[in-house]
Amino acid sequence: MKLISIACATAFLSSTSAYNVPSPKPAASSRRVALKTFTAGLTAALLPATANAYTLPDLPYAYDALEPYIDAPTMKFHHDKHHNTYLTNINKATEGKPQVNIVDLQTNALEANPIRNSGGGHYNHAFFWDEMEAHDKAKNTAPSTALAAAISKSFGDLDAMKEKWAAAAAPGAVFGSGWVWLVLAANDELHIVGTPNQDNPLMKGVLKDGVAFPILGLDVWEHAYYLNYQNRRPDYVTAWWNVVNWDKVNENYEYVLKNHKGVPVRGN
Repeated sequence: MKLISIACATAFLSSTSAYNVPSPKPAASSRRVALKTFTAGLTAALLPATANAYTLPDLPYAYDALEPYIDAPTMKFHHDKHHNTYLTNINKATEGKPQVNIVDLQTNALEANPIRNSGGGHYNHAFFWDEMEAHDKAKNTAPSTALAAAISKSFGDLDAMKEKWAAAAAPGAVFGSGWVWLVLAANDELHIVGTPNQDNPLMKGVLKDGVAFPILGLDVWEHAYYLNYQNRRPDYVTAWWNVVNWDKVNENYEYVLKNHKGVPVRGN
């Protein structure tokens, strides 16, 4: 089919001079370029569609924007190396397959390790970058009236929530590598949960009570903080609140409350 189509295209290009007003004959090289361009486009159109690769989203701020709370070398290494490795591997795992939204890919990720580890790593990090902002901007944000009410209902107040968060992020709670999440459950209540490695609450089977929808997440892998904080993870957890962009968290909350779906991320 493709050979016939390309042959027809060649014949068509070769015969056009018979129907045109006489003009200077184009150079042979020009003909070859025109034919090559036309047939390449025709061939591409005839090929079946394949997956569009997931992409590495740029940080929405400079590498040093979160200092002194998260240092520039860590941000550069974390984004350009670690996140990019997850991205590269998820693209390899899904090469040649129909594109699936990265949010939807999380649902059954536990059934396939490349998807679980690399797909989770891509989603988690893309989510993480966008919930932070430079301190001089982040300090002017706060939980919305609706989110503040939900926090008070679930935890007492924001300070009490941060205490529970610190406990959930402690080395003894998330042993080794993992994440801590503020999630909206199916009953629209907020909970704080921890997940190992690159798992997240969108994955069926990670939480015993079913899936839940993150509105805030913290990476507590050592690569997220070790250059600056070494083994002092609690210091990193405390400092991180200074760069949380509550405007984005409010947006996440409203999206999940309305749609009961995972928050879309850049890089899909």
